[in-house]
Amino acid sequence: MTDAYEIAHVDELEELPVNGGEFVWRPIRRRFGITAFGTNAYTAHAGQRLIEEHSEQDGHQEMYVVLRGRATFLLGDDEVDALPGTIVFVRPGTRRGALAAEDGTAVLAVGAKPGVVFEPSPWEDVFAANSYADAGDLEQARKLVDGALDKHPDVWQGHYNAACLEARLGDRERAFAHLERALELEPARVREFAADDSDFTTIRDDPRFVSAVSGQADSSSPGS
Repeated sequence: MTDAYEIAHVDELEELPVNGGEFVWRPIRRRFGITAFGTNAYTAHAGQRLIEEHSEQDGHQEMYVVLRGRATFLLGDDEVDALPGTIVFVRPGTRRGALAAEDGTAVLAVGAKPGVVFEPSPWEDVFAANSYADAGDLEQARKLVDGALDKHPDVWQGHYNAACLEARLGDRERAFAHLERALELEPARVREFAADDSDFTTIRDDPRFVSAVSGQADSSSPGS
């Protein structure tokens, strides 16, 4: 590394399993501190998820480049077999996703919104925190979450994601503290998402959760 440039091989990038190991995220933007555009890599073995299925509705454009192996892209109603060197550009609104067709498949992703100054997602650290938590590094996971909340204390998504993390870790009090704050900031959307969010399985039987999701006072609470 010098002040002029940095170099890294895709296999040297941090390996962060996402969604319980559904796919593997290889942070590039975070690795180099890139601020002009979003970019990451993803790796997988045959049959594993490579790119999560999603669509971009806000004008965000994405491009994927197959670095090695072979990937099967699902683009709208089409299925595309992509060999190394294949470039896939997906326009906003198009449903997309990809599976690895060979072991060791790697894909580079680049994205940005036309005419808008790029800003990294404020919840990228929470995304990484979930991977650290799954790996057992709870200290690093909570450090990242706390840092994200310090930067954006009044945005409901951060507290909601923190509640999800703490619920999965089995810390009910921390989970409810974050969930309550998220409800204060955006009650309707939080209730909508929390109603069937599997992250809350460990606290779903708690009267406080039932009360939070229903919007009704907990009859077991003192003074009710």
